[in-house]
Amino acid sequence: MAENYREIITKAVCGRGKKFSQSAHTVTPSHKPSNILGCWVINHRYKTSYSKDAVLVEGTYEINTWYSYNNNTKTEVAVETATYRDRVPLTLRDKELISRVDVLCKPLQEPNCLEAKISANGNNVVAQVEREFLVEIIGETKVKVSVDGDGLIEVANEEEEELDKELSNLNSEFVTDDDE
Repeated sequence: MAENYREIITKAVCGRGKKFSQSAHTVTPSHKPSNILGCWVINHRYKTSYSKDAVLVEGTYEINTWYSYNNNTKTEVAVETATYRDRVPLTLRDKELISRVDVLCKPLQEPNCLEAKISANGNNVVAQVEREFLVEIIGETKVKVSVDGDGLIEVANEEEEELDKELSNLNSEFVTDDDE
């Protein structure tokens, strides 16, 4: 059985990476907080860019902190927009990319507030936020596959057969250096 190989060009996952991050953000309320009543993260937006060995995920989210002030007699929500920049290294990467790539980014853990506490100076709130991303690089790549030669049918080309027959009948001594 003769083995033949074929190269197939296809779109495939050519890179993959995952990163978990935690960040501390300072929220500045308009009043000196007495107590933290709640903290949540909303309006998450991000964009991605690709470099050879990593994907850069840049984004923003709003941190909403509900707090009491004036000796726990009044409440208010402080809103702060936070930015982040996460470099997600590619643990799986195809070095033989043929074309431009598409980046797929999926948050495995949307930004979420783990803890919010009043800062040491007592005027701010420090919010601890976690997030996790999975990124995939989709691009064209070559795949080499083995093809069973028994399944191949070779179609004879009559013109090629006639040319081969005529060339085999040529007298090689007929061509001399003088003819050139």
